[in-house]
Amino acid sequence: MCTSQEHINIPEMIRKKRDKQPLSAEEIHYFVQGVINQTIQECQIGAMLMAIRLQGMTLEETVKLTQEMKISGVVLEWPKEWSSTMVDKHSTGGVGDKVSLVLAPALAACGCKVPMISGRGLGHTGGTLDKLESIPGFNINKSPEEVKQILATVGCCIVGQTADLVPADKKLYTIRDVTSTVDSLPLIAGSIISKKGAESLAALILDVKFGEGALYKDINDARELAQYLVNVGDRLGIRTAAALSKMDNPIGRNIGNSLEVIESIECLKGKGPKDLEGLVTCLGGHLLHMCGKAGSFKTGESNIKETLQNGCALDKFQAMLVAQGVTADLAKALCAGKDVLKRAVKREELKAEAGGVVQAIHSLPLAKVLHELGAGRTQPDQAVNWTVGIELLKIVGDQVNKGDPWLRIHFEDPSLNESQKIILQHSLVIGKKVENGPLVTEIIQVQSQGEKRHNCPV
Repeated sequence: MCTSQEHINIPEMIRKKRDKQPLSAEEIHYFVQGVINQTIQECQIGAMLMAIRLQGMTLEETVKLTQEMKISGVVLEWPKEWSSTMVDKHSTGGVGDKVSLVLAPALAACGCKVPMISGRGLGHTGGTLDKLESIPGFNINKSPEEVKQILATVGCCIVGQTADLVPADKKLYTIRDVTSTVDSLPLIAGSIISKKGAESLAALILDVKFGEGALYKDINDARELAQYLVNVGDRLGIRTAAALSKMDNPIGRNIGNSLEVIESIECLKGKGPKDLEGLVTCLGGHLLHMCGKAGSFKTGESNIKETLQNGCALDKFQAMLVAQGVTADLAKALCAGKDVLKRAVKREELKAEAGGVVQAIHSLPLAKVLHELGAGRTQPDQAVNWTVGIELLKIVGDQVNKGDPWLRIHFEDPSLNESQKIILQHSLVIGKKVENGPLVTEIIQVQSQGEKRHNCPV
């Protein structure tokens, strides 16, 4: 493979992509190597990313970029007998999305190995790692050997991205963030699938959200992303599917890091909100079918639900907590429902200003207020307040009378102000009736005959 400056010229590569010409495999290899070895100037990297954002990439280019990003660092290796059981899930982010906390241990209880590498929250969406770090002692930093040991004994772990795992993605994402190139399909695919590829997975499901509280507001844009991700994952040898799920109303009743942990534990006991449980069983059912642990999606869905009802998933979650640094006594108390997590000092309830049926609770205004109160971050290294959150006392479809409490907000400093209360009140939509459609509207898969879509009601 030709990789010398004598044969490949970065300004010429930028010009080619600017003029919508495809880059060769050698050029993409050279670009990624230059990113991780710091032999390309940041201004040139930014220019290339902008050219990709404006002119796009062919599927072949994107697959090559993703593969080069994947092998830019350590690629995790597993015992041969695990190869068909390695599974994971990725979500494009939502409000109240605590699915990973429930799904990983449920899959482990069904015999899968789940090396879930997650991220922190940024902007209005919450991060799985932030939620788990609200549990005293939970350690997200695990070496590949430690991850392998946890998978051997527990079956699942939820960890952060290490410095030597897909380093090209870390560098490229930092520059994408400051060059307004985050929303490029090839770059999104490269970022997501390269990390999952480095996990050496057998099967992957992507929860691609659309609606008010999602990255993509329109279902057609979300579908385009889902199809692109599935195609790239499939070409990298990972059996990949994508669920299109609505993100207009919050998922579950709790929003905010420690509150979402508490609600996740209720779901692990089979007592969680129906929308959260439905997402977990739908995504998990497909993964079990995809990796051969279930003969059909319906069987897989039933198997996941059974682990929530019989306590097996909760046992796996408790074991995962201990394996990742939580004391055995605290993990046991937390899973038993005891109040061991730090709670916010201040709480306030808002009352409905009209009576009727809850038609909608707009998720984005809730998330933005919580962000202002310290539950989220603007910069990657910014600290968050794990105690800040919202409990929804009424959800879509509930009957509410004027004056009934419908929301309880937990906060510390800064305090909740009047303008924020108005924003929260306006997020509640009251009407005479509500029509609830399925939360997951489509599952997209690549099969030998091409893309296939089908409904998965939740």
